Amino acid sequence: MVMSTVPQELENNASRYASDAIRFDSQGARGMAVANYQKAIASLAKLIELYPGSKLNPIYKDRCQSYYNRITLLQNNRKLEPAVDPGSSAQDQRTSIQRQEEANNFEELIMHEKPNITWAEVIGLEDAKSALRESIIYPTKRPDLFPLGWPKGMLLYGPPGTGKTMLAAATASEMDGYFINVDASAMMSKWLGEAEKNVSKIFRIARKHAEQENKPVILFVDEVDSLLGSRSSEVGGEVRTKNQFLTEMDGVNGKGHDLMLYVIGATNKPWTLDWPFLRRFQKRIYVALPDLQARVSLFRQYTEDLHTDSSIRPEELSRLFDGYSASDIRDVCQGAQLKTVHELFESPDYRDPVEGEDLQKPRNLTLDDFHQIASRRKPSVSQEMVMAHHRWSEEFRAL
Repeated sequence: MVMSTVPQELENNASRYASDAIRFDSQGARGMAVANYQKAIASLAKLIELYPGSKLNPIYKDRCQSYYNRITLLQNNRKLEPAVDPGSSAQDQRTSIQRQEEANNFEELIMHEKPNITWAEVIGLEDAKSALRESIIYPTKRPDLFPLGWPKGMLLYGPPGTGKTMLAAATASEMDGYFINVDASAMMSKWLGEAEKNVSKIFRIARKHAEQENKPVILFVDEVDSLLGSRSSEVGGEVRTKNQFLTEMDGVNGKGHDLMLYVIGATNKPWTLDWPFLRRFQKRIYVALPDLQARVSLFRQYTEDLHTDSSIRPEELSRLFDGYSASDIRDVCQGAQLKTVHELFESPDYRDPVEGEDLQKPRNLTLDDFHQIASRRKPSVSQEMVMAHHRWSEEFRAL
C-alpha cells in the first residue's frame, strides 16, 4: 500500500505547492512564491530519488528546471510575465489557445489517407498476415458472418526490426477507414496528471470516428510495453495511466459487436506486460525473424535497383545473413551500396558533375562486398532474445 500511495502523495504535494507558488507569483508576493517553488522542487526531487527507474523522471526533471528558472527570474527582481505552472493540471491555468493546440496535436495522429504500404511489401510473415486479415479485414467486409463478434485487441510481438509497424500499416491500407499511430511519448505529458487523460483523449478520438462515420479505425500503439509493462517500482502517474488504458480496452472489447475499433499493440518485450493487459489482447501474434525464403525475397527486393555483378545471387546472400532481421537486411544492402559510393568519391579520377557530361557511376556490387559487410556487421537480434521470444510464445501465443 505504501508503494502506491507515497508517489501519489508526493505528486499531489508538488502540484499543490506549484499552484500556491503561481498564486503568490501573480499577486507579486515573490518571497512566498520562491518558497513554494522550492517546496515543489523538493517533492519532485524526492520522487526521482525514490524511483530512479521511473519513466516519468524526465518529466519531473523538466518541471524542476522550469521552477528553478522561475526562481532565478524572481530573485533577480526582473519585470515578469504572469507565471504559468508547467506541471499543473488545473484547467484555469490552460489558455484556450493551448487547449486548441493540444486537440490539434491529437487529431494530427490520425492518418486520413491510407498508409502507402501494401501486403506485397510485407515479405513473409504469412501467419501474422492471416491472423490480421481474419480479425480486421474480414469483419469490416462481412460483419454478418461474425455473430459472436471478433477480436478487437491484437498484440504484435517479436524481435526489433521484423516488420510489426509495417504489418499494422499494411492492414490499414486494405480497409476504408482510419489509422491512428501513437507511441508512449504521445501518451505521456509534461503536464503532471495529464498522462491518463491523454490515453482517454486518444481512445475518445478513435471511438468518435468509428461510431459517427461507421468506418473501421486502427489504433496502433508502438512500444506498448513502455506504457503497460510490469515494474517493481511505479509512481502514481504510471499506475493511473495503466488503469486508464485498462478501462479503455475493456470498453473497446465489451461495447457492441459492431464497433469497428481495433487496438494493435507492438512490443519487443512481451514478457514485461502485466497479465491484466495481456489478456485484453485476444490475438497475440509472433512476428518472427525472416526465414530462408523470406530472406531471399528481401534481398531480391532490395538489390533490384542496385548495380550488381553476376556473383550476386539472393539465395546465397540469404544463407550468408541467416539470423538477420528484415531491417538488418535493408541496412546490409544500403551499406554495400554506400561502400561503392565511398570508393567513387575517394577515387583520384572522380570529378564533380559538369552539365552535359555523363555522370560517373560506382562500380557494380560483388559478393565479396557482402562478405566484408557480414564480417563487420552482426545481427541486431541475439540468439538469447530469439529463444526468449520462443519460450514466451509457447506459453502465451494466441493466433
